[in-house]
Amino acid sequence: MQVALLSKKEELEKLNKSYNRLQKRFGAKELDSICNGGKIDNPDICFIFMNPTGRNIASLKSWTGIKAPWLGTKNIWKLFNKVGLMDDEIYNEILSKKPKDWDYSFSNKVYKNVSDNNYFITNLGKCTQVDARPLSDDVLRSYLKLLLKEIDIVKPKVIITLGNQVSSIVLNKKISVSENRKTYYEKKIKGNTYKIFPVYYPVGNGIFNMDKSIEDIRWIIDHFVKN
Repeated sequence: MQVALLSKKEELEKLNKSYNRLQKRFGAKELDSICNGGKIDNPDICFIFMNPTGRNIASLKSWTGIKAPWLGTKNIWKLFNKVGLMDDEIYNEILSKKPKDWDYSFSNKVYKNVSDNNYFITNLGKCTQVDARPLSDDVLRSYLKLLLKEIDIVKPKVIITLGNQVSSIVLNKKISVSENRKTYYEKKIKGNTYKIFPVYYPVGNGIFNMDKSIEDIRWIIDHFVKN
């Protein structure tokens, strides 16, 4: 008897159920986990952030639309716009909206633009917290095995890890982004070898490093994506 192969979308939906179970263990009980979004079929870049917070409007249990990173926020979209991965029209719409103005239609429009620009956004930890409290390495490591499955499903051309903590856990070695700018490490996942670039975390406490993040991501795109 033949076993039907799951599509990438179905594989991610199955994986996201595992992330949702971990929300009950590590996240705020009144919020939903935030998983991923964007181009799921061999994108140019996979961006891996730390973990979501309640500022994401999709974390509300009443939200029945996509549960994708950074919905209802502004700062991170500046980075994507400045590196040429978000169209000016969409970015200007984001700037004009308050969090409560984001609806299902606009959220889908934003992530269609992400997909059209050929990248994928995810977090290492999918456990949504009410605020930006730091998570322990042990909590984030609890998500690593699932994240590697996620990468294997999506199969990006290159991976960008944001911040020291995420970069260190994904690469399983102590990483200081300041000492690894415009440098990549190779990691083998299910027979495929991926180039992983540690980059400064560009928002929250890292907002003052956004210019460095933009510079390094532009360099990565010029040297490893466009080629």
